[in-house]
Amino acid sequence: MPDAPASKRGWDRRRWLVLGVIGLAQLMVVLDLTVMNIALPSAQHALSFTTTDRQWVVTAYTLAFGSLLLPGGKLADLLGPKTTFLVGLTGFAGISVIGGASVNFAMLVTARAGQGAFAALLVPSALALLTTTFSEPKERGRAFGIYGAIATAGSAAGLLLGGALTEYLSWRWTLYVNPIIAGVALAGVALLPVGQPSRTRPRLDVTSVLLITGGVFCLVYGFSNAATHTWGTPSTYGFIIAGVALLAAFVARQQRAAQPLLPLRVVLDRSRAGAYASMFIAGAGMFGTFLFLSYYLQQTLGYTPLVTGIAFLPFSIASAGAANLSTIVLMPRFGPRPLAAFGLLVAAGAMIWLAELGPHTGYTAGVLGPLIVDGFSLGMVISPSISTGTFGVAPQDAGVASATVTVAQQLGASIGTSLVNTIFAGAVASYVATHATSADPSAPVYGYDTAFWWIAAIFAAGALVAGALLPRGSLVPAVVSHDLSLE
Repeated sequence: MPDAPASKRGWDRRRWLVLGVIGLAQLMVVLDLTVMNIALPSAQHALSFTTTDRQWVVTAYTLAFGSLLLPGGKLADLLGPKTTFLVGLTGFAGISVIGGASVNFAMLVTARAGQGAFAALLVPSALALLTTTFSEPKERGRAFGIYGAIATAGSAAGLLLGGALTEYLSWRWTLYVNPIIAGVALAGVALLPVGQPSRTRPRLDVTSVLLITGGVFCLVYGFSNAATHTWGTPSTYGFIIAGVALLAAFVARQQRAAQPLLPLRVVLDRSRAGAYASMFIAGAGMFGTFLFLSYYLQQTLGYTPLVTGIAFLPFSIASAGAANLSTIVLMPRFGPRPLAAFGLLVAAGAMIWLAELGPHTGYTAGVLGPLIVDGFSLGMVISPSISTGTFGVAPQDAGVASATVTVAQQLGASIGTSLVNTIFAGAVASYVATHATSADPSAPVYGYDTAFWWIAAIFAAGALVAGALLPRGSLVPAVVSHDLSLE
């Protein structure tokens, strides 16, 4: 017993290093959500693929990521999060090298899908390790504040990194950079807690895996297809209907499966349901904003890839500051409900502000202010939602709960971006038909403004959902057993 205090102090010091390892892994995954966006024109020129095919370099990643997250979370629960974290980290780094060496479009898209698959194993494992490592409420809030800042600001940082690597090295380095990040994270893997794999025989319900994977794939594919085809195209509405039907069958399956992939007790909790809904809406609005501001800055204002990435820095700084402020200072006092509801409402205001852009407005006059407000407001939403969505679950459900948080964000990003992109295309076509030719710079700006109005409506609806479902007061810790073994 005399050694216990020293051992405890050693663990107190080392677990912050654990957070560093987990944060690096999360940064790598989040960067790859956006780092290829700015590099796409260079990759398209090098590999000679069509503009129609170009979207699949991004969509292949999000499709595999979103479709496989829940199975990845279940594997983390069954095999132990440290094991799946290691497999996900090394696999992501290895497949990134293959993607960087691509000699044709098929090789690149296959590698991007592989990245998404390994990310689906890595992310829920990282969150499960974070939940297990930090159980004391005050330190947990600080840890999730840092993690939330990475999750929020990393996507915008990916635009900056993608621009810099593309401009000064090559588009291939947007993929080659991942093994470097993974190598640093692997150096600290020995610090990770072993965790507790499931005491039951490791087994996945194959039927559930097929239903959820097929359902998410069909939904994301259907909405993505709507961006290049009409809503009346069978390949659009057919996939969306199939996706809804498969997800309904998945829910029914979870009610009677002996070992459900997603125990309904995880999502039927009101607080966690509110967190997942908030993440879905925040993801939809945030990635939609990135898409249209990237177009505006490069195509309307004529910015280079690097300057476009730098232009997003205020968003990253504001969101990182808000993430830490919300989880460390505000959430213990007020709880997640007022933070998320207020943040989404302010984000809606930022979108209305952006909807005033014109073809000659400029960055300082029309973009900088709303970008800072949007970053700060989403930092108030995402970090508390991550913490709430993984709070109070039994240890055996930690991986699944963590995966569900990210599934919500990925579905929001994929479906929301496709939806508002379709609205943008329709608005531009309508403007050209009644006002001008397609060469008129006012036409795309009209489309951007219309899209920002729709994103504002999405955020405003999210504020109502967060206000109705999330708890008002501080989260009360459940009495659970956490394994902090360093063996």
